[in-house]
Amino acid sequence: MVDRDALPAPEHGLIVTHFLTVRDVAASRTFYADILGGEVVLPENPAIVKVANTWIIMNPGGGPTPDKPGITLRPPEPGDPVSAFLNVRVADIAAFHADAVAKGASFVTEPIDRKAEIRCYLRDPDNYLIEVGQATGMLEGIFADPPASESPRE
Repeated sequence: MVDRDALPAPEHGLIVTHFLTVRDVAASRTFYADILGGEVVLPENPAIVKVANTWIIMNPGGGPTPDKPGITLRPPEPGDPVSAFLNVRVADIAAFHADAVAKGASFVTEPIDRKAEIRCYLRDPDNYLIEVGQATGMLEGIFADPPASESPRE
């Protein structure tokens, strides 16, 4: 029996979840439960892992269906451009990073101080990008420098 309160099923209004098309449901489910401290709510079809105040929903890819005609779902391939990513905010990035590395997580870089925050990125088993950040300077009104192509904030 599934606990309705653990599912992303609001009685009023709406909630936002994040859906991932994955190659190996078990590997992805384990990653989000272990590395991000999630609770497996449903093991498959679809897999649902509650992470903090949201849910990650995972299923294998596939072709068009009546509710998404002309749309094929597939996980990213190495080298694919990134257009969206999961953003995780933590209270202590050094502790999170050390714990995640000990559990086998692969980070793109060590945490880097970006003035407004300390952040780093990691990849999940399907190569999805996840930003992990801790607010630091932004709490004091200090923000990151804008990209070179942008004008400064007014």
